[in-house]
Parts: sequence; structure tokens; C-alpha cells
Amino acid sequence: MPFVFPKIYPILDASVIPAANRTAFLDKLGRSLAEAGVTLLEYRNKTGSDTELLADATVLRAALGKGQVRLVLDDRAELVAQLGFDGVHVDAGDRTPAEARALLGPEAIIGTFGGSESMVPGVLAVPANYFSIGPIAPTTTKQTEKPPIGVEGVRHLRAEAGPAPILSAAGGVTLELAPHLLEAGANIVAVSSAIFRAPDPAAEFRRWQQYLK
Repeated sequence: MPFVFPKIYPILDASVIPAANRTAFLDKLGRSLAEAGVTLLEYRNKTGSDTELLADATVLRAALGKGQVRLVLDDRAELVAQLGFDGVHVDAGDRTPAEARALLGPEAIIGTFGGSESMVPGVLAVPANYFSIGPIAPTTTKQTEKPPIGVEGVRHLRAEAGPAPILSAAGGVTLELAPHLLEAGANIVAVSSAIFRAPDPAAEFRRWQQYLK
């Protein structure tokens, strides 16, 4: 049975993970997110060492049960199988979606950047499961020089992409914006700071779930 993408796609950026008691923090966070109903999560670490990335990812995989929560690794397709993750998100400068698919096989979740003001030429033909679009609003957790596209930008990209592709609205997404983005044509809202900088990320995820029912 193909994976059904949830409306909410939490992205755990390493910048929110404390240096002290890191393992215990990630174990508690992962278990609480699984209990809250998270079924898809991306772990993103742009600046940490390989040792840090491997350690973080190992704890997350153990805390977020395989088969219950699909885990996507940012950039590092070559580590996905080793870590027991379920897929990878690749952007410009990483492996291409075709390279990631060849490496990880037909069942892996592959995500890539789909577009901002317009869809990237030819992107809908690549072997990806979802296409990230945005940024929606100003964002502090991912480096980008692209201007925010807002709700109307999502509407434009959906019209350009057609009804079938899975579009993930990302970058500066807030709870108040989320329903408007879904109404405009996004299948998914990808959320980082709004969930993971909350005092209780699992409780915040539940709040998003209830709001977006």
C-alpha cells in the first residue's frame, strides 16, 4: 500500500537540539512525537559533523518506531539505509532525485525542491514523491534567497503543476497560514520552528492536528 502523506510534515532542524543531554532530549522528543501521532518527520543537519548526524539519527530511529513513523534524512542519501531511515530530501547541490532513487530503491520516500515563483523546469518528471514549494513566508531555519510566495504563490504553483503531484508548502509556515495553504492547493505543510521552538513540540503538533482537521 502506498504511503499516505499527512497534512503536517515536521522538520527537525539540528539548530533546536541542545548540546547538553542531547541523546536524552532526542529520545524523549521522538517518543512524545510518536505518541502525538506524527507519521512523517525530516531530520535536517546542515552544519554538524558526521558523528553528530549519525548519533542524532540513530536515537531518532530508535525512538520513532520503524513502521509507525517514516523518517526522511536531509541531503545524505548514502546514509539512509545504514540508519534505517525511509527516504531523503535532496536539493540543488545534493544528489539528484534520480540518483537517490537508484540508490534507495522504489519504496523510498524521495523529496526535492519543486519551485518558488514557478515550478522548476522539468522537475515534475523526476522520480520524487513530493515537491517542496516556497518559501511561504520569511524563515530562519533554512538558508534561502528566494522571496516569500505566500498563499497566492501556492495557488499559482498548484495550477501550474496540475492536480496529481504532492506539493509541500515550506518555509515560514504558521498555524494561521496552514489552512489557507492547504485550501490553495498544498497537500502538506512542512513545519520547523513553529513546532520545534514551542515549549512542548508534541503538544504543539497535536494543536496543529486539531486545527487542521
